[in-house]
Amino acid sequence: MTKANKRPVLHDVAAAAGVSVATASKALNGRQHVNEATRQRVLQAAEQLNFTPNPFAQALNLPVTGTIGVLTADLSSRFVLPILMGVEEAFGAGSTSVIISDARNDRVREQFILQTLIAKRVDGIIVLGADANPRQSISQDVPVPVVYAYTPSDLETDCSYTPDNAMGARVAIDHLVSRGRRNIAMLNGEPRYAAAIERGNAAIETLKDHGLELATGEVLYGDWSERWGRQGAQALLNSGLPIDGIFCGSDQIARGVVDELRANGISVPHNIGVVGFDNWELFSTTSQPPLTTVDMNLEDMGRAVAEELQDAIAGKPRPGLHRLPVQLIPRESTASIAKTVESPAA
Repeated sequence: MTKANKRPVLHDVAAAAGVSVATASKALNGRQHVNEATRQRVLQAAEQLNFTPNPFAQALNLPVTGTIGVLTADLSSRFVLPILMGVEEAFGAGSTSVIISDARNDRVREQFILQTLIAKRVDGIIVLGADANPRQSISQDVPVPVVYAYTPSDLETDCSYTPDNAMGARVAIDHLVSRGRRNIAMLNGEPRYAAAIERGNAAIETLKDHGLELATGEVLYGDWSERWGRQGAQALLNSGLPIDGIFCGSDQIARGVVDELRANGISVPHNIGVVGFDNWELFSTTSQPPLTTVDMNLEDMGRAVAEELQDAIAGKPRPGLHRLPVQLIPRESTASIAKTVESPAA
């Protein structure tokens, strides 16, 4: 067969329609994430070129390989690992194999991994981030369904799962108020993170619902560290404000707060109740006293994301941002003031 009468391939159709090969493939196979005008342009180009899909190439696009790709931004992240456990548990119950790849926050490496996963004919991809800030979508560049976990996609037409940070702040503040705390401060993480902003705003609104406001007048932002927790706690003590409750944006911050209060002779929870966020057991269960905290249920998220991807592969996607419920884990760092007023300070 000469070059002049060579059978047209998918690349030719994509070039004629002015789209990527991945978009042409999605349009021809009736997949999501292709608008109708683009789909019609691709179909018209295919007709004009007398393009006939190669049966083998079509088979590569069908969800029959039983292999799922998981692309992580940082495999060592304490947020990524529990989600992975949930994903593997969900897929492990069947015959699905999971390929886990770590992009190490490198976009060039990420593109290489995506090409490798597609070459391995994965049925779908889970994109796992290490923070809750939206990330750039990859869905337009791959011919298989994609679901985003923890870090949502920046496209509303994608399917993303993330913890309900606002709910976490609400249950934390509600808990402190139910324990008789009325002068509550918040020591938060870095404001460049969406999770910190969502938790801070929800804390303010929840206090308003109780007829209260932050004792400091505003959320105090720092970094996600014990050092900031100690500094923030000392600043609160120096202010002379009658603080009786502190909501912290992370367990690391809360651990620093508890340590600094104890160093200043302030008892937790007898004088001040403290709530953390994350239920990171390295800090929450070893703190003295153990921390009341918010658990993001990340393993449950992993299972939900796996089930969502299976549905998307079966042609039943649910696009949009799905915020999953979190839960409060009560421990000794919060106790009712009524139960502690007779106890001596540490």
